[in-house]
Amino acid sequence: MPDRVLSIIQARTGSTRLPSKVLLDLAGKPVLQHVIERIARSALTTQFIVATTINPADLAIVRLCADLGVSVYCGSEDDPLERYYQAAHLFCGSHIVRIKADCPLIDPEIVDRAIRLHLSSGADYTGNTLQRTYPVGQDVEIMTAATLTRLWKCAGLFSEREHITLYIPKHPEMFRIEHLRQQRDHSAKRWTMDMPEDYELLRAIFQNLHPKNPFFGMSDVIDFLSKNPGLERINAHIPVDAGVRKSLSSDHVVALPT
Repeated sequence: MPDRVLSIIQARTGSTRLPSKVLLDLAGKPVLQHVIERIARSALTTQFIVATTINPADLAIVRLCADLGVSVYCGSEDDPLERYYQAAHLFCGSHIVRIKADCPLIDPEIVDRAIRLHLSSGADYTGNTLQRTYPVGQDVEIMTAATLTRLWKCAGLFSEREHITLYIPKHPEMFRIEHLRQQRDHSAKRWTMDMPEDYELLRAIFQNLHPKNPFFGMSDVIDFLSKNPGLERINAHIPVDAGVRKSLSSDHVVALPT
């Protein structure tokens, strides 16, 4: 049976730092729609879906996916890893690509680069976040179905279940890990959308680049920001791992699935 590469876009409206961020407007479309349209351009993705929660507030995400003709899975609000595992199991992915809905600049060429490396290397997990050279917001992680099952069974801390793959770098002896890197280090650039300042920066990028080319890539953004260096100061004070830090501050042991 050929490899079935399933991209799962995590999306929910319940962010406390920037409420309903995945539905905020960028150049006339919701953030999530930009992510969906970009992942749809991945040549190596067999299928992509959106995984959201059973919280009634997330019906807005379900409606958007219905309007766009995109498959959606609604699962646990309190246990993102449970939601992710069940979605992957339902849609029968042999390799699972983790995509975050708050990364509207995700470049499908980078996604395909990561998938190609993952499939050729035979790794359990491949990503560009553990040894970062890509901007925050170009995050792509891929794991085998067996690796996701292991995470689902073994990750016992709240932070590990909230951030899906956090268990892997804490237990590198358990996994064959491959890192996607690029020659130039752009790890200091922050293109995700977690805070109001992030949204301000992304609006400026989309307002300037989207009308000319809706699927502008990472190199286009780097070129634009090099000509407008003041824009990057908008969110430069936010730590790369702000979300993980918050999760770790309230960490606790959770009950594992049986």
